[in-house]
Amino acid sequence: MDCERDMSPTFRFAPSPNGELHLGHAVSALTGFEMAQAAGGRFLVRIEDIDAARARDSYTAQILDDLAWLGLTWETPVMHQSQRFDVYTAAAEDLQDRGLLYPCWATRTEIADAAARADCGTDPDGAPLYPGLHKHLSDTERAARGATGEPFALRLDMERAMEAASEVLRGAPLTFTELDEHGRPQTIAAEPARWGDAVIVRKEVPASYNLAVVIDDADQRVTHVTRGRDLYEATALQRLLQVLLGLPEPVYHHHRLILDTDGRKLSKSAGDTSLRHLRERGTTPQDIRLLAGF
Repeated sequence: MDCERDMSPTFRFAPSPNGELHLGHAVSALTGFEMAQAAGGRFLVRIEDIDAARARDSYTAQILDDLAWLGLTWETPVMHQSQRFDVYTAAAEDLQDRGLLYPCWATRTEIADAAARADCGTDPDGAPLYPGLHKHLSDTERAARGATGEPFALRLDMERAMEAASEVLRGAPLTFTELDEHGRPQTIAAEPARWGDAVIVRKEVPASYNLAVVIDDADQRVTHVTRGRDLYEATALQRLLQVLLGLPEPVYHHHRLILDTDGRKLSKSAGDTSLRHLRERGTTPQDIRLLAGF
């Protein structure tokens, strides 16, 4: 890879192969592709198949076929998160060695019950904020719990993480740059503390979405992250991880969501009409572009 290519504006579309693409995905893919074309930059596709229990090769093949049908082209090879577990593990170990992560064995039910009793409130996604069940265990208690072989997650000690980030930033505020609908940059104050002690390494896989995505974006030299408004709030936590891991800061653009008649965003789990079904019904790529607002 030459220096000129390294400096090119780089955009990406990063779907999870746990279902078929729908119209909302088309908006996201087309937004990134069109912005890359306008900037004379690169466009990448990344397969976020870190959740091996739900990811399917058949969905990956369908995703790539749908994108090609839409007229999109991208650089190869395509990155797959499932092939990068060692990279995520190394980053998590770095954070843990610095005292920024701690193990948590609590179940979702235990967390929800304790959070309700403590009236902890919720995170930006509406989930109960972690009530600190295993945050203050002694080294002896953690060693004893770990010896049982019980699976655990690794959570970010938010207070320590914010202190560490402040040292890196030399007291400057944590922010991110958001492009509005007209492409104008805006400086946004990032408030990762709203997520509490977020899970950074899940029990069943060696990373969370937030850890994997910042590492992947850095390794692929992504300069512009284009995605739906539903991921806007996660940007604050991801910016914190970027600072802690010494990763470059991309520019963000969170585009509008496609909503159904009930005002909810389209989703795979809700059985919304997929691009494959639309294709089978005779819908053309130009029809999809019009439906998506292009």
